[in-house]
Amino acid sequence: METQVENAIEIAWNPTSDQSLKAQAFEFLNQLRSDTTGRQACLALFTRAPKCSEVVRLVCLDVVNNAIQTQQLDAQSLSHVRETLLEYIKRIYGSGSGGQIDPPSLQNKLTQTLTFLFISMYKQGWESFMDDFLALTSLQNNGSRDNIVGIVLYLRILGSVHDEIADVLVTRSQSETKRNTELKDIMRARDVQKVATSWQEILTQWIGQNDSIIEMTLKLIGKWVSWIDISLIVNQDTLNLLFQLAGRTNPSHREDKVRDAAIDTFTEIVAKKMKPSDKMNMIVFLNLGEVVSQLIASPALNDLRTTSSYDTDLAEAVAKLVNNVVFDIVKVLEDTTAETETRATAEQLCQSFLPLLLRFFSDEYDEICSTVIPSLTDLLTFLRKAKPLPPAYSAMLSPILNAIIQKMRYDETSNWGNEDEQTDEAEFQELRKRLQILQKTVAAVDEELYIEILSNVIGNTFQTLDQQGGQMDWRDLDLALHEMYLFGELALPNGGLYAKSQPSGVAAERLIAMMSKMVDSGIASFAHPAIQLQYMEICVRYCSFFENQTAYIPQVLEHFVSLVHHDHVRVRIRSWYLFHRFVKHLRAHVGNVAQTVIQSISDLLPIKAELPNENGADDDMSSDQSDHSADATFSGQLYLFEAIGCISSTTTTPVEKQTLYVRTIMGPLFSDVERSLPAAKTGDAQAILQIHHVIMALGTLAHGFSDWTPGNASTAHNAPVKEVAEEFGRAAEAILIALESLRSSFDIRTAARASFTRLMGVLGISILPLLPRWIDGLLSQSSSKDEMAMFLRLLDQVLFGFKKEIYTVLDSLLVPLLQRVFAGLAEPITGTDDEIQLAELRREYLTFVQIILNEGLGSVLVSDSNQGFFEPLIVSVTTLARTVSSGTGNLAASRLAFSVLNRMADLWGGPSIATLSANPIPSTGPPSPAFPGFDRFLIERFHPLCWEVLKDPQFRPVTDAQIKQVLNEIAGLEQTIYTKTGDMFLQHLQGSFFPAMGIDGADFIKSMTTSTDRKGLAAYLSGFLRQKG
Repeated sequence: METQVENAIEIAWNPTSDQSLKAQAFEFLNQLRSDTTGRQACLALFTRAPKCSEVVRLVCLDVVNNAIQTQQLDAQSLSHVRETLLEYIKRIYGSGSGGQIDPPSLQNKLTQTLTFLFISMYKQGWESFMDDFLALTSLQNNGSRDNIVGIVLYLRILGSVHDEIADVLVTRSQSETKRNTELKDIMRARDVQKVATSWQEILTQWIGQNDSIIEMTLKLIGKWVSWIDISLIVNQDTLNLLFQLAGRTNPSHREDKVRDAAIDTFTEIVAKKMKPSDKMNMIVFLNLGEVVSQLIASPALNDLRTTSSYDTDLAEAVAKLVNNVVFDIVKVLEDTTAETETRATAEQLCQSFLPLLLRFFSDEYDEICSTVIPSLTDLLTFLRKAKPLPPAYSAMLSPILNAIIQKMRYDETSNWGNEDEQTDEAEFQELRKRLQILQKTVAAVDEELYIEILSNVIGNTFQTLDQQGGQMDWRDLDLALHEMYLFGELALPNGGLYAKSQPSGVAAERLIAMMSKMVDSGIASFAHPAIQLQYMEICVRYCSFFENQTAYIPQVLEHFVSLVHHDHVRVRIRSWYLFHRFVKHLRAHVGNVAQTVIQSISDLLPIKAELPNENGADDDMSSDQSDHSADATFSGQLYLFEAIGCISSTTTTPVEKQTLYVRTIMGPLFSDVERSLPAAKTGDAQAILQIHHVIMALGTLAHGFSDWTPGNASTAHNAPVKEVAEEFGRAAEAILIALESLRSSFDIRTAARASFTRLMGVLGISILPLLPRWIDGLLSQSSSKDEMAMFLRLLDQVLFGFKKEIYTVLDSLLVPLLQRVFAGLAEPITGTDDEIQLAELRREYLTFVQIILNEGLGSVLVSDSNQGFFEPLIVSVTTLARTVSSGTGNLAASRLAFSVLNRMADLWGGPSIATLSANPIPSTGPPSPAFPGFDRFLIERFHPLCWEVLKDPQFRPVTDAQIKQVLNEIAGLEQTIYTKTGDMFLQHLQGSFFPAMGIDGADFIKSMTTSTDRKGLAAYLSGFLRQKG
């Protein structure tokens, strides 16, 4: 059997084996896992001398391992495995000869197997488990821990046992947790004392001789300390060893894993759960403040701090210890039930540990700083809640805030905008966000101190700039500007610097002074891209300053016009967006310089469309440009076009000047279209993209020119003047010519649709005659359902804005428009995306019809030219109303469709002749619908539809929110039909409808006529459906 197993494993793991043989070998090995004889063969192969190949032994041990883990073995079999493996281990690991021991992979598997045996047998069956492996650590069994290979295996097993029964990070079942608790209790009673003593003995024997064993032992103590008696570790003998290791010198300045592990052990000791008073006393007893202070003063963390030999691993280890200590101190300070003596100890420790905390928080290495941010956050949160703040704590805030501010500064090695440092830059900006949260917390504790310190930092920096000029370190300027940017969160709580032309508060007053100083300082010409970018960001953030201090605007505009031409692509492209924001906000104050600005930036306006690189990489581009593709450049250009629109259209600019500016900008764009159109018609991708870009630019220019929205009273005073509308009429014509020639291009349709809504603000009513052409171009054969839905949404806006003027145009274009929509609704669905798009198109179509009815345009649906299309319209709406299956958006469309039918019934059903009340009054006369026969139409077409849905078995359950909404609309429609047709409807229900259905409709009629609103009838119908199941 052993030979069979060995051969099977060799075949299965031999890459050159025949595949069919391999398959047979794997099948055979799988069967071994449940075969007693096979498992015995595997155990024998693993322990055999001479040894088999490593792969054979590994697979064999895995089979045994699996059998123990899955509890396939009875007590006798477990004992046999234990004896066999123990005999093997004593033979290989007990002699002290390193030449025979297993390679690491096999040692790992052996350790795992022994751990599973421990789980199964430690309670009963292998009570001497710890003794057996502890005996391996001594060659002569004389108490001397002198067998290295035995010690390593012993420590490995202890680590594995902890991971299996005590690792709190592993999620376990309830039964496993119970088992592990029981095992730990037995171990505490039986073996933990001798295990802890063995650690002392191993450390004593091997200090200065074998760092690897020392490191393993220390890590083990750090693990076990969480669940064993603390006195087994915190005793003079063990502590002397730990202090000796934590404080040992390292002349080579290389990484010292032993020292770091000793400090980590202290960190784990501090992290152990215990009573607050015990924890404070332990921290004092361990004298950790002094220990940390000495470590900070050691050459590794002090003398070498500014050199490449600085021991960052040690710094991080000590920082972690400090973080844990401060965390526990704050926890006691926050505990209002803590004893007075314990609280006093915590306060003293807080004072002594704050400088240590700030030392690591201020570390040049962000990873070290980040290690103590959690405990500093806890401390500041505690201070924020402490009302009133005791003087002892107040004194802490100033050094904390100064440390936070200094940590916001770029370090000396950083180079802003360097491609190779992009990851570092991103990490630093992430750190700044975390620091900002800390800074805000300080402001919440003591706003006055916060304002004072930040004002001084920023003011002193501008003073230094006055003295040093261009020689100043850009990092200091960047820090001041960054803090100035953040200062707005305090100075602009309600969005404004001023209230009735006066500063809105102390912080606002300081910020106003900073802004004046910043603009006057000439910082905009400081030759560093980061500073120039920050300057623009701040000008935009605090635009309200310039509204009050208008004298600064020309100077700042001049800076912007210069910076939009910046050499650094990141600054240049971002500046276009910021320039747009600046002039848009201050458009009322910049009209007098429009011509100068347009001339100054005209060189940035020519559009050069670039197709995306097919392989996705711009190998020929410089490092900076690779971050700012042609697409990003064009998006930035659009902001320039909008900015020009804003500047050109101010109320102080004469109309003839406005039209001149528009013509100046649009002329080259029209030429672009004319030049590119012939090639675009042949399918030239670059030419099509060029026209797409031009259309987008024309629309964006229009958007900048006017924010007037038809039908919106708040922007009514901005309605376009006739001369400007005529100029933009040329833009609309150019776009329509391109669209009509290239309607099969998705990109062209997308650009045209975006420009349509923007042109509406400058064309006003003159857009209406063009609507048929827009519809023809945007709803082409190539248009997707998604495009149709989006265009219908735009038409909703047109209907709402021009309801008084649109009737004639709508009357002529309704049929062709709806024909396109119906074609889209009828297209087959080919996937989930298609289903979602169809649901969207249904919703927009029904909303469009609803808006026509709601905005007083309903007569267009039954006009002479559209009468022939009335029946298809009704069929389409009723079809959507009756579709209540579980498909995407069906119920939402059904609800909207019933709402549309209800509106039609209300609009065209004539005056109400019946009333809804507890005592219904007979109808006062015959129905008088808006056009003949509509009363019968309501009863014969709309009413049966309601019951068709109610009877549909898919229209369940009635508890579903969407079904409730549909039910509500059905109830409303039934009541509207009754109020419009009165007795005629009741006679139809009693005489033919309900008898044909075979049900007694008396309760329905009673509920319909006596419920004063639709909710009552909907509740009745809900109960009716529940009865029907």
